Amino acid sequence: MTHEPVSLADALASFTERWSPRIVTAVNDYDVRIAQVEGDHVWHAHDHTDEFFLVLDGELHIALREPAGERTVVLPTGSVFTVPRGTEHKPYAPVPTAILMFEPTGTLTVGDRHDEVPDHVDATTGHPLDRTPEPDGTLGS
Repeated sequence: MTHEPVSLADALASFTERWSPRIVTAVNDYDVRIAQVEGDHVWHAHDHTDEFFLVLDGELHIALREPAGERTVVLPTGSVFTVPRGTEHKPYAPVPTAILMFEPTGTLTVGDRHDEVPDHVDATTGHPLDRTPEPDGTLGS
């Protein structure tokens, strides 16, 4: 991990895959991940960790299965939300959306328990961000 500033705009422009997070930096034992998302993710739960979301651009909906029943939170640009550990949830983006997440290093994007993972969802612990500059100065993919 390099200790240089990272432009989130350049980092987001460096890849096009949906639901396939890139690790931009680390804070203690946590990865700071960015992702471009659109459409449905998958119902899943992280049994041992909360999951933090910050919407950088667009709109993210998170359906939650809680003891009191199901509900959906809507996060417009600039909003944050933390899904408590053990809570089943399913993110959905009605429009192309950019998000930032904090998760313990090694956390799988589909959690510890999940429904069948569709082809458009990358079940990963995050991909390293390609920091190779392109001729136009943006980061490579």
